[in-house]
Amino acid sequence: MRDIGAYEAMAMLELADGERETLGMRLTDLAGGFAALERIDTEGVAPLVSVLGLHSIMREDEALKLFTRDEILLNAPEQCDGCFQVPGTLE
Repeated sequence: MRDIGAYEAMAMLELADGERETLGMRLTDLAGGFAALERIDTEGVAPLVSVLGLHSIMREDEALKLFTRDEILLNAPEQCDGCFQVPGTLE
């Protein structure tokens, strides 16, 4: 079983002795699982970036100018010099 006292301190946890023991055993099991993965021969295997195909189903991004500035500012409750005017948020 691993001593998890250092991990407990880093995570700022206060575990009871029983919890510390249980967590230590679980961490040991977890580390054992990673050790098994390390033994797998992956020589010549390309890394998998995504399980999905690398094609996009979205349309091409095209810049369209649908509204003029004046049309957009018609919805503004307040405006100043051709821009939306909003209440100040910083003091």
